[in-house]
Amino acid sequence: MGLQQSSNVWYVVAAILPSYWIALAIYRLYFHPLAKFPGPKLAALSSWYEFYYDVYNDGLFFWQLQSMHERYGPIVRITPYELHINDPEFYDDVYGSSMRRREKWPPFEANGIPSSIFSTISHEHHRLRRSAISPFFSKRSVNQLEPLIQGKVDKLAARFKNIMESGEVIRADAAFTALTFDIISQYSFARDYDHLSEADFNLEWKTTLVTSFKGLALLRQFPWMIPLMNAVPLNLIQTMNPVMAKMLEVSLRARDRIQRVLDGKEEVLEGEHRSIFHELRDCDLPPQERTLDRLADEGQVIVGAGTETTAQVLTKVTFYLLREERMLEKLRAELATVMPTPTSSVPWNKLEQLPYLSAVISEGLRISIGVTTRLPRVATDETLVYKDWSIPFRTPVSETSYFILTNPKLFPDPFAFRPERWIRGGQYNHSLDKYLVNFGRGSRQCLGMNLAYAELFLTIATIFRRFEMELFETDESDVKIEHDYFAPVPKHDSKGVRIRVVKEVVDY
Repeated sequence: MGLQQSSNVWYVVAAILPSYWIALAIYRLYFHPLAKFPGPKLAALSSWYEFYYDVYNDGLFFWQLQSMHERYGPIVRITPYELHINDPEFYDDVYGSSMRRREKWPPFEANGIPSSIFSTISHEHHRLRRSAISPFFSKRSVNQLEPLIQGKVDKLAARFKNIMESGEVIRADAAFTALTFDIISQYSFARDYDHLSEADFNLEWKTTLVTSFKGLALLRQFPWMIPLMNAVPLNLIQTMNPVMAKMLEVSLRARDRIQRVLDGKEEVLEGEHRSIFHELRDCDLPPQERTLDRLADEGQVIVGAGTETTAQVLTKVTFYLLREERMLEKLRAELATVMPTPTSSVPWNKLEQLPYLSAVISEGLRISIGVTTRLPRVATDETLVYKDWSIPFRTPVSETSYFILTNPKLFPDPFAFRPERWIRGGQYNHSLDKYLVNFGRGSRQCLGMNLAYAELFLTIATIFRRFEMELFETDESDVKIEHDYFAPVPKHDSKGVRIRVVKEVVDY
């Protein structure tokens, strides 16, 4: 009798499911609030459309977005629930301002680190968390900790000198990742992992970081995988997936350090700065906002976000300056006006006043993109209207920074590295700054923007004023974007941006 009942249940399920899917398809295509918006029917039917391009085809959905806009226009329905807009002038409407409420769309929280600022959904909750940590990343705080940053840059310069003497070929991308990782670790934890001292600049960590970003697209489609992975013992993960194991090891070390701070076992030594976690431990946030789990999530986001994107800019600036001798000579001539000797040390606020250096950095930011994945926002205080389109209230809407930063009307010949586009009348051209959207906009703008700028100015000035370098078996395909792993990734068989440090600059 039991078997007969079980069979009957499956017959009913088999009969109902097709009807449900057909009804759902009809609703999404013809009766859904977004049914009137242009876009591919397959994208309107199912998120499997995105899965096909982003997971199965390995980070190619943002190229498909480009194709959609070319076919359907500036506003497109890209999933059953979401709109994407390609219009630089509407970017601030999508991402709002500090006074306009924008929530994160839940599928785009950073799965696995749910209590970090980056993953916080509601506007109010995000504002609470951000208010506690933002003073640590203010321009004033970065200026106060500038000696820390310059110390790490000088350490990289010392490594370059040793490399020059040995004639070794190195990966510039790994060196810059080691630099930015050591800076953000020291800045956040008052301790670093000293990747700058390792023979290959801990290339394994760079590979691990990029590969971990790749998994975000899969986890966005299948968030239930997170608790399953957390249940697997570390030694088994080390066998099954060494990359994931490496990420977990770093996370556990950070977690242990935060626990020691919370327990009062790791206090600030004389001459050291208070870490972010000392500040968060002692701030006036509610107790539930200062738990180990939440602070560990925060630490993981800060370190990840503060490493790869800035390193990418340094890598691409290095590639293009070494390829274009005219630009490099122009930069060195300008640097010599404030750095009379190759080893002169100049503060960040003085370097910021150099027009051509500023132009090189802005162009480096533009061409490196930063984050290639779209970041949808939900307006909760207004109904967005784009041209003749009234967007249904609380619809997730996004713009991808790649399309703004490579817009040919704003940036003619957009895939060429041309710092001169940021210069007008011999001075830096601020009119283009509003389109430099690497750090986002609004209340969720990247916290680490000031730190990133300080790293860029100090590193480029120090390294290029001090050393003559050359590319080694590297071409533009090694920096050209091929895949979207949240951050941009070049072709898979790239060996990175390889360089030789030829000699020290004796005098200019």
